[in-house]
Amino acid sequence: MLPPFKRSPASARPPIICLAIAFVLLVCLSLIGMDGWRSWAARRNQLSQMQVSSANMARAIAQHADDTFKEADTALLGLVERVQTDGSATATLGRLRKLMLLRSDNLPQLHGLFIYDQNGHCLVHSLNTSLGTQTNEDRDYFIHHRQVNDGASYIGAPLHSRSNGAWTLTLSRRINRADGSFAGVALATIEVEYFTRYYHSFEIGQAGAIMLLAENGTLLTRRPLLSDSIGKDMRQTTLFRNAANKFTGNFTAVSPSDGVKRQISFRHMEHFPLLTSVALSEQEILSEWLADTYMHTAGVAALILLLGSLGVYLVRQIQMRVDAEVEILQTRDEMAVLNQKLERLSLQDALTELANRRHFDIALQEEFRRAQRHAMPLALLMIDADHFKRFNDRYGHTSGDDCLKQLSRVMKNHQSRPGDLAARYGGEEFCMIFPNTDAKGAMHLAEHILAAVRALQIEHAANRDGGGIVTVSIGVAACVPSREHDKPRELLQAADRALYAAKDGGRDRCVLAPANHPITLPSLPPPGKS
Repeated sequence: MLPPFKRSPASARPPIICLAIAFVLLVCLSLIGMDGWRSWAARRNQLSQMQVSSANMARAIAQHADDTFKEADTALLGLVERVQTDGSATATLGRLRKLMLLRSDNLPQLHGLFIYDQNGHCLVHSLNTSLGTQTNEDRDYFIHHRQVNDGASYIGAPLHSRSNGAWTLTLSRRINRADGSFAGVALATIEVEYFTRYYHSFEIGQAGAIMLLAENGTLLTRRPLLSDSIGKDMRQTTLFRNAANKFTGNFTAVSPSDGVKRQISFRHMEHFPLLTSVALSEQEILSEWLADTYMHTAGVAALILLLGSLGVYLVRQIQMRVDAEVEILQTRDEMAVLNQKLERLSLQDALTELANRRHFDIALQEEFRRAQRHAMPLALLMIDADHFKRFNDRYGHTSGDDCLKQLSRVMKNHQSRPGDLAARYGGEEFCMIFPNTDAKGAMHLAEHILAAVRALQIEHAANRDGGGIVTVSIGVAACVPSREHDKPRELLQAADRALYAAKDGGRDRCVLAPANHPITLPSLPPPGKS
């Protein structure tokens, strides 16, 4: 086994190494790309073929169902015409039964033919069993025809046959008297098993499904036939939503019941409000393609492994000659990064993560000179926590540190521009620099900071001036520095004296240094900033 390969900076690699790596990668990626394209094209072709097959299957199943109901409807039309023309006398019913038996023998899909009077009593039927005196006026098809006189056939909801208990589908037509009033119903029943047998003649795989639905969303039958299939409401399914406004179509969906992804084709019937669908498992459709892809992928992977091993060996041999130089460059870079980190740490306060005193002094000098060059205002805020020594004495230094961290977050939140800087000046005292900010803007910022600190609601029982919570006092100084007279220290002194004035004036407030020049602020006796 070859030793581990240490990657080097690109700048340290000789051109020959880059060329060798590029060549090996190009060959490997070309092999992967060509095999991937071939596999993807084969997959797309397989899915396309199965989409055509499922569409053809849906067409054949829809045609079968359409023909089945059409033949039954033709038989019903003849029966209705006979009854409406000849009436329902005993002799007429005898001839009608012979016709029913003949139609049932010629149409294997028929379970039975029936004629019901206006009260739902059976006048004549084609079955070999007696129906007794039971009435069918509670059936949905009977209720429909009694209420609707549109001259159309009606496919009712699936129901259990009262003659043999089997699931049947019903096709019915209304019988009218000469005046158009309701006289009864002619009914043809088709056993669900008839469709099930036909659907089993198609190859749909283990996870495939064939369904026959009414356009109102009622599932009439399916393969495989589940215990809750017949009569199930399908209006909320993906199939029903996709097929609602299209005569025929194809789509792909993942079943919420078993998680299987299927290619689904659907088709509505031309003469009846029914639709059929064929769903084929995409995994089963692609099983042959997947086996072929695995074989090709294994061959390509072996070839890539061979080429990659040779390429890595070549690169390592060349790399051995430049390892020493690479290590020197790496060490240099690491030292540079370390120095940058140390420099950054040297300018940051460890507790609050604000700028430290050194960083503040440097920034004040730079911003002061920039303000002098461009004749722009510069504002400085000195902020001190009120009675902080008492806070530490009462709550401990750990709580004091937490308090300072919260105060520092308030100040960070008020650094809204690139030049703004918040720094820990020392102890519980902070400074904030705001370039291009006049006295009015500085006082506005100071008042916002006062309110934000109060909103923290940090308990400080010893701060009676601040209502028992932690507050701060702020000294504000702002000026447009002149090249001849002003110095950064004078601005700092003005803000410091304004801070003393805020402390002396009762704390929890901000005081602005006089506008004429920060250094002319009258001296105040230092009351102690804590």
